[in-house]
Amino acid sequence: MTNAWAGRAGALLMRGSGPRRGEGAEGAGGFRTYNSAVADAEGGAFELGTDGPKVILVGVDDSVTSMRAGAYAAGLARRQGARLVCVYVERPSAMYGAAAGAGASAIAAQEQALHETAADLRREAEEGARRLGLALTFVVARGDPYTELRRVADEVRADAVIVGASMQAGHRWIGSLAVRLVKAGRWPVTVVP
Repeated sequence: MTNAWAGRAGALLMRGSGPRRGEGAEGAGGFRTYNSAVADAEGGAFELGTDGPKVILVGVDDSVTSMRAGAYAAGLARRQGARLVCVYVERPSAMYGAAAGAGASAIAAQEQALHETAADLRREAEEGARRLGLALTFVVARGDPYTELRRVADEVRADAVIVGASMQAGHRWIGSLAVRLVKAGRWPVTVVP
């Protein structure tokens, strides 16, 4: 960007949408003083932008890519001074209902495995957050990962969502969790390989 262009761009940014030249409330040369707070149609003020995300949500499970996503999200949260929200979605096997025929012990074993995974992930996230000095919220949900990540992201007002890339071959054709989150168009989504 040349200096002349930078000067014009700066002048355009500094000119307000408020009173016109000669109507008062402007500075020298008819330009209003820049203010990061802008009034909406109802007259309330809101912030035009922030210096980065304040809440970063990351979906974790015990896969390699989700652990990389967790590390990436933790580093980003540390650099941005953001709160990190880790979400683990317990997803019972598709055979969960069929396991009822196998007996209560099979169902109990699966439940125990899901709870142990959640406890291990929570412990690892808390240790990492303590090391990095991060504010951490760890959420355990149950159900469809897309539905639960979307619900939690809305509840915590996430500014960014980070997930690991799917390692399942069929997702190239039918879409993955990451693709579904991107298509929702509600937050910036980062997919970590």
